[in-house]
Amino acid sequence: MQKTTIGTSTTETTEGFPALGVSELTLKALDRAGFKEPSPIQQAMIAQAIAGRDCLGNAPTGTGKTAAFLVPILEKVDENDRRVQALILAPTRELVIQISREFEKLSYGRRVRGVAVVGGEPILRQQRMLGAGCQVVVATPGRLMDLMARHAIRLDKVQVVVLDEADQMLDIGFRPAVETILKSVPKTRQTLLLSATMPPEVRDLAQTYLVNPVDVRLIREDEDATIPAIRQLYLMVAAERKFELLIKLLRREAAPRAIVFCRTKRGADRVGMLLRSEGLLADTMHGNLSQAQRNRVLQGFRSGRLTILVATDVVGRGIDVRGVSHVINFDLPEDPTHYVHRIGRTGRMGSDGVAFSLVLPDQGKLLDQIERCISRELEADQVEGVPAPPRPYFRPQPRQGGFRRGPGPRHNNGNGNGHGHGNNGNGHGNGNGNGNGSGRFPRRAVSSSQGVRRRRDREPQGAGRG
Repeated sequence: MQKTTIGTSTTETTEGFPALGVSELTLKALDRAGFKEPSPIQQAMIAQAIAGRDCLGNAPTGTGKTAAFLVPILEKVDENDRRVQALILAPTRELVIQISREFEKLSYGRRVRGVAVVGGEPILRQQRMLGAGCQVVVATPGRLMDLMARHAIRLDKVQVVVLDEADQMLDIGFRPAVETILKSVPKTRQTLLLSATMPPEVRDLAQTYLVNPVDVRLIREDEDATIPAIRQLYLMVAAERKFELLIKLLRREAAPRAIVFCRTKRGADRVGMLLRSEGLLADTMHGNLSQAQRNRVLQGFRSGRLTILVATDVVGRGIDVRGVSHVINFDLPEDPTHYVHRIGRTGRMGSDGVAFSLVLPDQGKLLDQIERCISRELEADQVEGVPAPPRPYFRPQPRQGGFRRGPGPRHNNGNGNGHGHGNNGNGHGNGNGNGNGSGRFPRRAVSSSQGVRRRRDREPQGAGRG
C-alpha cells in the first residue's frame, strides 16, 4: 500500500492558513475563532485532506487536531444538500460535545448544520434533529447504533468519516460497533484517523481502513509523546499519606484550575468529598453521572465556580477547558497511554502546564512504563512535611541520551540501599538505587504495546456506554 509520510521536519507555518487552500469564508471563521497560524498537525493535514486523501494523524494532545479535520469537512460539504455527508465518531460524550462546539465556531457564516448524538440524552429529541436534516453528524458509536436500529439516520451519502481518538475507537470494546457503522457508509468515502497515541499495532490495524493514506506522523516512536511545555513531575508517597500529600500539593501550587485523576468512580467520589471537607471548590465527574449532571459540573469548572475537577479517565479524552494549569494523577493509570491523554488537559495550544503523579512504593514498575511510553523521565519532587519513600527501579538506569529529561533539575530519591516493595516480596537496589524488584504485583500494568486490548475499569467499556 502506498502512502505519504509527513514528519515534523517538513512542517512550516510561515505562510499561514491561506497557503493551505482554504476558502475566504473559512479564513474569516478561523480568524473569528482565534486561529492565527496553523499548528503543525493543521499545516501537515488540512491541504492533504481537502485534496481528498485519506489521513492518519498522530500529534500531541492539545495541538489542534479537531480543526485539522473540521476545516477540510467544511470545505467539502454541499450546503444545499441536507443529507448526512460527514460522520465523526468519538469515544466519549464529552469529546463529541467538544467537537460540536468547535464545529459551531468554524462553520460561522455557512448554511451547514451539525447534530451531536450521544447517550444519556433523549433519543427522540435526537431523532427529530436528524429528521430536520443535517450535513454533519458527530456521534458516539453506541448511540449511533441505536439510531440506525430505529432507521432514524441514513449514511449512504457520507463522503468523509473521521475516527477521533483512533487508538480507542479501534480497541476491542469499540471496534465491532465501528465496523458495523462503516459497513453502512459508502466504500468510496474519505477516511481520517487521528490520535495523540498510536501504538504500532493500532497503526497497522488502521491501515485496513485507509486507502493510499497520508501518514502525518508528528510523534516518532523515540520521541516524547507529550507536549514539551508541560512540566512533568512525580512524588513518591506512602499509601496512608496520599491524601495528605494531595492537599498540601494543591495548597503549595495554588492552582487556579486543576484536574485530579482517579482510577475508579468510587475513588473519585471519595477524593471529591474529602477535598470539599477541606474547604476546596471541588466536584466530581465520571461515567455514573447523567449527562445533565456531567454538563453541570463541567460548566461550573469552565466558569470558575469550581477550581478542582476530580475525574476518572472519562475526562482524559475530550475535555478542552481553557486555563487548566495543573493535572494531578492521584492514581496512576494502569495503561501508560492514558497518562498522555490525561496530562494533555493542560498545556493546550501553546500554554504552559504542570503535571504531577503520586506514586506508591510498589508502583515503580508502572512509573518506568510511563516514562518508556513517553520517552521522557519525570522529575522527582517532594512536598515539605510528607516523607518521600525511595523510588524503586525495575530497569537499568538510562545512560546519558537515553530518555529525554524534562525541564528543571532531576533528583534521585533512590540513593543508598533503595527497596522496591512488591506484594509478596522485596526488590533490593544497589548504592545508586538501581535494583530489580522481585515482588509480585496485585495487578499487572498494561504496556503501551497492548494498546488495542480492553482494560479493566475503562470508561467507557464499550460502544454502548456512549
